[in-house]
Amino acid sequence: MDGPGDDTIGGSIGDPERVALQQRIVALKIEHRDLDDIIHRLSAEAAHDQLQMKRLKRRKLLLKDQIAWLTRQLDPDIPA
Repeated sequence: MDGPGDDTIGGSIGDPERVALQQRIVALKIEHRDLDDIIHRLSAEAAHDQLQMKRLKRRKLLLKDQIAWLTRQLDPDIPA
């Protein structure tokens, strides 16, 4: 495979894998943003479920960690 379209972007990740990771990151960011909206709406209510709020915040943090991990997979730090 020596054609011009056969080179990989970002080192070891090929184009189809890179696109799949980017799509996953976009989906996670959308879910993260939606959770943020839900958390803000619930916190505005006088009587909101503290346990539900805690679970939503934990899920939001997990999503943030997953986004960061996947982003590092796309553009890993290469030591000099």
